[in-house]
Amino acid sequence: MTRRDLARLAAGAAMVPQAGLPAAAKYSGALDDSDGKVDPKNFDPVLFSRSLYESAPLRLTFRAQNRKQAEAWQKKLHLKLVELLGAFPASSPSLNSQTLEVREFPGYRREKFVFESSPGLGVLGYLLTPLNAKPPYAAVVSVPGHGRGVDDIVGIDDQGHDSINKDGYQHDFAIQVAEHGMATIAIEPIAFGCRRDATTRKKGLGTSACQPVAGAALLLGQTMIGWRVHDVMRAIDWIETRPELDSKRVGCVGISGGGTCTLFSAALDPRIKAAFVSGYLNTFRDCIFSLSHCIDNYVPGILNWAEMYDIAGLIAPRPLFAESGERDPIFPIAASRASFERVKKVYEVFGAGDVIGNEIFDDVHSFHGVAGLPFLQRHLGAS
Repeated sequence: MTRRDLARLAAGAAMVPQAGLPAAAKYSGALDDSDGKVDPKNFDPVLFSRSLYESAPLRLTFRAQNRKQAEAWQKKLHLKLVELLGAFPASSPSLNSQTLEVREFPGYRREKFVFESSPGLGVLGYLLTPLNAKPPYAAVVSVPGHGRGVDDIVGIDDQGHDSINKDGYQHDFAIQVAEHGMATIAIEPIAFGCRRDATTRKKGLGTSACQPVAGAALLLGQTMIGWRVHDVMRAIDWIETRPELDSKRVGCVGISGGGTCTLFSAALDPRIKAAFVSGYLNTFRDCIFSLSHCIDNYVPGILNWAEMYDIAGLIAPRPLFAESGERDPIFPIAASRASFERVKKVYEVFGAGDVIGNEIFDDVHSFHGVAGLPFLQRHLGAS
């Protein structure tokens, strides 16, 4: 027997509790034997971060007392938000759009198309037009959350086949939009599905390319949110080229990361006449500040200027609906309720308290749509 073998035996014996003696506590870190000597709270970086939050400037948080002040506040925060996201192109080059496929389904027609968001940056989309309504249709941009990308919301399974189950946490909500008599323009967010790098694609359909792409955006002084918002803006440009779509009745809906994109897009593009944010409206403090989230959620320096409810307030007085799962573990419900109340106050100052809605439902992080889709239908004038 070698010395190495003897050492292994000795180590194994040391790990076996001796008869009559309690088992040793599992090692959890270098401060295990420091009880009473140091305060463990001083080594918790989340607690430290949250203590810093208490003095975050929020220089442009909502304080207006009347509509005139509120409109002036919106202009200032709008400009600052564009700056924080990394600005947007000054011009809109040709979309270079083309249709790849058209198929008929019970209840709707589905067209697969592509366009260029920026030169050399392609976007895949699906246009679903309802058979139970007449053109020109109200048009809703639909943005999926983390998962396989746009396939998750237009009835395509992980083998590329048609699916009618409406399963997963997103429940094919783009199809649900069409079932409510509205056209939907479902787009593939950058870093998902076909919009990923070759290395990430090898890891499977469910692996996003948010890293390194969102990190690359930050290194360039830009953000993933800004890039995705620009995609939504270009999707609305595309809507304006289609005679069967009513570019004066454009909505936007998304769940989770798609809810992020919906909220920021509606805040910045007034062409969006009604927005439905699912599984996102919360506070930065209680979700992405305190819990593990994808890097694509972060906007450097935003807490120097505003909280999430302030960003949502930029949508006023246009109709806004938010829904949240009572048991959502990554967007805590107490913060969702509190944030909604803050946004509602903005709407009330605008005299628009009747065009903001909210639903809390008994579920985890998922798309619900029971009240939200009829809200869009009503405010976009769909049949």
